[in-house]
Amino acid sequence: MSQAAGPAEGAKRKAVLIAGPTASGKSALAIALAQRFGGVVINADSMQVYRDLAIITARPDAADLAAARHRLYGTIDGAVNFSVARWLDAALAEIDAAGAEGLLPIVIGGTGLYFKALTQGLSDIPAVPDAVRQRLRAEAEGLPAPALHERLRALDPETAARLRPNDPQRVLRALEVFVATGRPLAHWQADGRGPPPLAMASCRAVFLSVDRTALRRRIDERFTAMIAAGALAEVEALAARQLDPALPVMRAHGVPGLIAHLQGRLPLADAIAKGQADTRAYAKRQETWFRHQMPGFDPVAPDAALAHLIWRLQA
Repeated sequence: MSQAAGPAEGAKRKAVLIAGPTASGKSALAIALAQRFGGVVINADSMQVYRDLAIITARPDAADLAAARHRLYGTIDGAVNFSVARWLDAALAEIDAAGAEGLLPIVIGGTGLYFKALTQGLSDIPAVPDAVRQRLRAEAEGLPAPALHERLRALDPETAARLRPNDPQRVLRALEVFVATGRPLAHWQADGRGPPPLAMASCRAVFLSVDRTALRRRIDERFTAMIAAGALAEVEALAARQLDPALPVMRAHGVPGLIAHLQGRLPLADAIAKGQADTRAYAKRQETWFRHQMPGFDPVAPDAALAHLIWRLQA
């Protein structure tokens, strides 16, 4: 049963929310805050939830885990399509557990949809029957992403116009909703959301704003470091599982290019360059998302964020 109860419960919950583009320094900030105030770091990154990918998603390492309590990292098998709704239930359970212990919940990540669900609620979209989901996924297997997007465009042009053709997971989700309900996904999303599980008035929320040139450099350097740390072997183990390529874990930044290299279709240097470019593009989308979709998040430079949050928490 969902943890997202009524408005009163949302107002009672208190948390620190730390968002920002990939490689912006969120983890170090969260750990410093947890150590100072007695906190629990709760993951809001849609790829760091997966057990299969520790290195290439920059999941907290052993030193980070020893420095502060961490929750919802590496807990989900890659064969699972972990939805926003399932994350929301898990995150609220961890927020409530931390509050019950008198600890500060610190929700950290770069997945805008997770934060939006947490602070604005979820659209009341009917469940898609398993038979419909399985049939559509079977039909989509092996189909190029643009062809899948074209199929959605023929049925639901409004939703298709809002989705990128190379995002098969969200395109497939929109197809499932349309086939199951006979109505576009946009209809259900416009039909209103439930009450916010977490009221922004009870939060201290920041978005780490990083100079774009510096961020691009950090992204490229970190991806190179991931390769040196064993990311290629990690992706090889994932590829050996032969999972559905539409699953989120198979589309983590860097994974498609490295799989193409392992299959002999792409030189390693090109696979690395692709992973870096995809991650840089994602960071740009993260900045745009939080600027337009998430009011209430204070934009703060990483080196000023700890002092800002200490001030906000003590005010």
